[in-house]
Amino acid sequence: MARRVIYLHGFNSSEKSYKAVRLGEYMANYDVDYCVPRLSHEPLLAILQIEQLLTPDTVLVGSSLGGFYATYLSQRYQLRCVVINPAVQPYLLLSSLLGSNYNPYQQYTYELNNNHINALKALSIAYLPHPSLLYLLQQTGDEVLPYQRAVNYYSQCKQQIEFGGDHSFIGFERTFASIVDFLKIT
Repeated sequence: MARRVIYLHGFNSSEKSYKAVRLGEYMANYDVDYCVPRLSHEPLLAILQIEQLLTPDTVLVGSSLGGFYATYLSQRYQLRCVVINPAVQPYLLLSSLLGSNYNPYQQYTYELNNNHINALKALSIAYLPHPSLLYLLQQTGDEVLPYQRAVNYYSQCKQQIEFGGDHSFIGFERTFASIVDFLKIT
């Protein structure tokens, strides 16, 4: 039974993202510790931040790059996890963003470099050893990430594929009951 829910936000986002806040409001109805860490732009530091919050009864929810991190941690520590329009190979997209970047939600500028890309490659899992621990929520209208890549990568996992939508996952609130059910939150 889950006692801690950790929500992982995406690239250049923050703990104040719409999905993080809305899910937190919904989780207030349950006896769980809901955490949304402000993740570093440095992939390995972000993983360390999250690992410090893990307990044996932790479950994860991750969106976009947060979905990539959640997948890695789910498979490494065998934790139940829901991913929303997740990045499957974020290093491919982020390679085009090398150089100076600004996170408007955390209000700081940083340099995205090849060390970040290499760290993301190192965190990639070619084969999911525990697919039953993952639940994919994917909208085909995602304008940021190719949805087919996620559908194929998570093919052995529980999936909810919705036609249309966008990267923000329009109508996210409709999925709350299925998220709670999959994560075994009571």
